[in-house]
Amino acid sequence: MSERYEYVPHRLLRCRVRDIASGTEGELMAVVNENVSDCAAYDRWMQLAYVRTASGREFTTTVANIEPVSRS
Repeated sequence: MSERYEYVPHRLLRCRVRDIASGTEGELMAVVNENVSDCAAYDRWMQLAYVRTASGREFTTTVANIEPVSRS
């Protein structure tokens, strides 16, 4: 079996972002190409964004769901 994850460079790392699915904002800590398969017979890779909220808790969402937070 191959590696379970690998880090991916992203232009918004360490920037304030919003998860458009939940509306939650935080700092983008990492983007990881992760094998989310629940079966050893095949791999299912997905790019996940790890976002840290102001409370310090982190959550994941798909990279396609993050957008930069505009500063006014």
